[in-house]
Amino acid sequence: MYKHRWQIETMFKRLKQNFPLKYFLGDNQNAIEIQIWCGLIIQLLMLVVQRKTKRRWAYSNMVSMVRFHLMTYIDLFKFLENPSKQWLALTTKPPDKQLSLF
Repeated sequence: MYKHRWQIETMFKRLKQNFPLKYFLGDNQNAIEIQIWCGLIIQLLMLVVQRKTKRRWAYSNMVSMVRFHLMTYIDLFKFLENPSKQWLALTTKPPDKQLSLF
């Protein structure tokens, strides 16, 4: 029983450290519950990504990298496997032909 309690404590510790809920976007109970559920879902997704990558990342570093590259067009798993190689390929790639008019 204590083992499961400790896992719950570490889950909430990780949630408070990496996804701070200092300010709630709403003031009613439903808005607060939705925000907490979103944080729990994100934490679950990040744990799945962490377990699928072969390279071992610290949880907070991985979350920071994903947060930084949230709006970029990269393959997340390839980037987490070898960030320096993927970053070099991303920055040295020639511009897309579709965007140029002439």
